[in-house]
Amino acid sequence: MKELFVITGPTAVGKTDFTIELAKKWNTEIVSCDSRQFFKELSIGTAKPTDEEMQGIPHHFINSHSILEEYNAGKYEIDAVEKINSLFKAHDKVILTGGSGLYLNAVLFGIDEMPTVPTKIKEQVTSDYKNRGLAFLQSEIKRLDPQFYSEVDDQNHTRLIRALEVMRASGKSFSSFRKNTHQSRPWEAKIYILNRDRKELHDRINLRVDMMIESGLIDEVKSVVKYKDHRALKTVGYQEVFEFLEGSISIERAIELIKRNTRRYAKRQLTWFRRLDNTTWLYPPFKIDR
Repeated sequence: MKELFVITGPTAVGKTDFTIELAKKWNTEIVSCDSRQFFKELSIGTAKPTDEEMQGIPHHFINSHSILEEYNAGKYEIDAVEKINSLFKAHDKVILTGGSGLYLNAVLFGIDEMPTVPTKIKEQVTSDYKNRGLAFLQSEIKRLDPQFYSEVDDQNHTRLIRALEVMRASGKSFSSFRKNTHQSRPWEAKIYILNRDRKELHDRINLRVDMMIESGLIDEVKSVVKYKDHRALKTVGYQEVFEFLEGSISIERAIELIKRNTRRYAKRQLTWFRRLDNTTWLYPPFKIDR
């Protein structure tokens, strides 16, 4: 049986270094399921591994698309499963890594079917967002589906809008449609979740943000201002810098918010990972005896 080793965990936990170490040990390749690292235009704010960091290990779905393309979890499921099956022709072990729960789910279990949302409801939700802002979406999702709210990136307005549309159209919680009905896959998935002491993880997050700023995050965000409404840019690290560039907050405040919002995102990721069955949690020094 071919084995898919899923290496996931919260942002900044150390997935990149560990998966490269494993890929070298097993002479295999890495498939990314980080939903922002697909895009060629985004590097610093997504903590995308550099060519030097990759150490010659093939990484798939990094720099694979332009932000001008519409790419979502449904398309990714088809493409990633096809790529993994192709890699198994040459390898007994393949590594899937990243912290994007929706995209990880897409590969492991398939995408859940959602109800059709009438155009009128879509327009109503969009209007509510434009007139009442992100805070309104957050409060509505938290009120109607606290389970989903505890897991979702609450800065990602696209995800919140989609959930609210489904709930208004169906009268049911968004979580009730996320049943993770397993699709049959021709491999055995082994899921490893990397984690660290809370303070250590927070220190790593804060350090990473400082390094992003030093590496030119501000200039990177300036270069993609014209795409600011793209969902990949409605996320931590980009949204705060847009606010700075618009003059609504200082650079010091932007950095402070990036750190805080990244820590909050890591907490939501861990909540999501705890819902997964048949997982192995690893703490430093990370090691898999295979």
